[in-house]
Amino acid sequence: MVVKNLEDCPEFIAGDRSSLRELLHPDKAPLALRYSLAHAIIPAGATSTPHSLPTSEVYYILSGTAQMHIDNEVQTIAPGDAVYIPPKAKQYVVNDGTDPLVFLCIVDPAWREADETVFESASNIPS
Repeated sequence: MVVKNLEDCPEFIAGDRSSLRELLHPDKAPLALRYSLAHAIIPAGATSTPHSLPTSEVYYILSGTAQMHIDNEVQTIAPGDAVYIPPKAKQYVVNDGTDPLVFLCIVDPAWREADETVFESASNIPS
């Protein structure tokens, strides 16, 4: 049985500037998984750096509210929302709320830093 506690997972800053803790990742434990599961936080007033992945991704919002940008679409996200991000979509989150945005990230196949393309700003995202 594999049980991971959030506090036992090292925190790091991802390429998009979100604070991440990887709960489950097939490259970091003997797990028969294709996907990775991480806990993420974007502080109040912060914006994640625009980026894309060659893989699909799902955000499940635990607390806070923000504006989710995927390609040319923008929508408010809140607790209980599941957001599907298609492969190669340009994405970022603007936490315009007063509380941190806390969410789970599922990336399939598993997230790898080398796969992430980070753009300098929203204005530098190619169409």
